[in-house]
Amino acid sequence: MNFKALLVGLALAVMASGASAAMVKQSSSGICHDTASSWYGRTKNFTAFGSMGECLATGRAYKGYTGSTAATSAAPLAKKQASGFLPYDRDLYDHWIDIDGDCQNARHELLQELSTGQVTLSANRCTVQRGRWNDPYTGRIFTNAREMDIDHMVPLAWAHAHGAHSWTADLRRQFANDPVNLFAVEASANRSKGARGPLEWLPPSTSYHCEYVTRFHRIVLTYKLQYSNYEAREMDTLRARLCR
Repeated sequence: MNFKALLVGLALAVMASGASAAMVKQSSSGICHDTASSWYGRTKNFTAFGSMGECLATGRAYKGYTGSTAATSAAPLAKKQASGFLPYDRDLYDHWIDIDGDCQNARHELLQELSTGQVTLSANRCTVQRGRWNDPYTGRIFTNAREMDIDHMVPLAWAHAHGAHSWTADLRRQFANDPVNLFAVEASANRSKGARGPLEWLPPSTSYHCEYVTRFHRIVLTYKLQYSNYEAREMDTLRARLCR
């Protein structure tokens, strides 16, 4: 079964909806940052708000903010949930789904599709046990599925902080299972990456750096995720340096 083909219809339906405006981040010190703030991309621990007005009801504006400083009442939880402005929770992203009902979830469908050698399945044919995977992050070849992770190149938490918080459930589900964003990589390399983007982490294999940042950027554009001004400048610099 071609996993990519199974997702085409869903992708076309949900991608047309795009993504809405980026959230405002209130840092642990109570400073409100919108996307114009140079600290937006560097603020990792935060509470999400739908607007600067909401954030300013409990916090203060960053230095250099030129918009209105009038505070508005913070939206009740039910309204915030309906709007999509929620703290990151991995359960918001319905991942590793079994889209065709054959008992193999997205992880095992991808392990089969990405294997360059014969695949060995479990007795019930629901999980992949062995195959041959060329890990682009490390440049190494693996044959034991237990050593592999399926990595979201653009991490779910990173995407959430860059606009996915306001997506529909269908679009979050599509993103979490989109094979364009999924790669079979060594588990330890994937876990060292965590939820970091290219400005904080690059794969161990330097020969893959240019392709990594190029693909990452392409996914960001495809899903209309939003860099902060700082991140946009730094990503341009990084791609220019790595892709000479």
